[in-house]
Amino acid sequence: MDLNIGGRTYLVTGGSSGVGAATVALLLEEGANVVTCARDVERLRAVVGALPGAERVHAAACDVRDTAAVDALVEAGAERFGGLDGVVNNAGKSRMVPRAEAGLDDWRDELDLKFAGVLNTVDAALPLLRRSPVPAIVNINAVLARQPDPRLVTTGAARAGLLNLTKSMSIEFAPEGIRVNTVALGLVDTGQWRRRYEESSGTATFAEWEAEIAADRGIGLGRFGHADEVAAMIVTLLSPRSSYVTGAVLDVCGGVARYM
Repeated sequence: MDLNIGGRTYLVTGGSSGVGAATVALLLEEGANVVTCARDVERLRAVVGALPGAERVHAAACDVRDTAAVDALVEAGAERFGGLDGVVNNAGKSRMVPRAEAGLDDWRDELDLKFAGVLNTVDAALPLLRRSPVPAIVNINAVLARQPDPRLVTTGAARAGLLNLTKSMSIEFAPEGIRVNTVALGLVDTGQWRRRYEESSGTATFAEWEAEIAADRGIGLGRFGHADEVAAMIVTLLSPRSSYVTGAVLDVCGGVARYM
């Protein structure tokens, strides 16, 4: 199926690894232009520079908590490609800390990155999205937003807030034709989980360790997800083919979600 995104331009935050990098790669494969960022710009440029179509990427250092930096990123991308048709808010990783060990700074940092960072990016992009014939926003969230885990309490609270914010945005922007949707992740095999495996003291292979965690967490498919599986859903929601989808939450979680 032609997703009708060739020649269009999309912003993907957190593009240096995992889901962000996979989303950049798939957008390029579909013929789109991509503006992407990460705090570690050297790593970002190494990752995107190796992709087919890398000449259609504007990659820059940006911390989404910094309003001026986000404004500059969006402006530079629009200057290079002439506009913006969609945004993927993907920056941020999980913070594994139980409530009893979480300090006030932990709470503030999570809300600043996962909530304020999205606000900064959307606000910077809005004037350009309003000029696009097919504007879309996809906020990357987690099943955790609706299914709390006491091991990830600060991240869960921020994710729940983002879920509410995303629904509010979908209602606010619908009259302008700007679609806003959520992709809610379960456990995805990214660098973060690989590092946790390497830090574990066991002798199991990664596949064995993964299967054990999947069983413990109740993942129906018995494994972690892969970044490209998530990217496929993100790009589908960005596509004009999803033109009547807004305010939706798409779980990409292997069956771990237990809510209705």
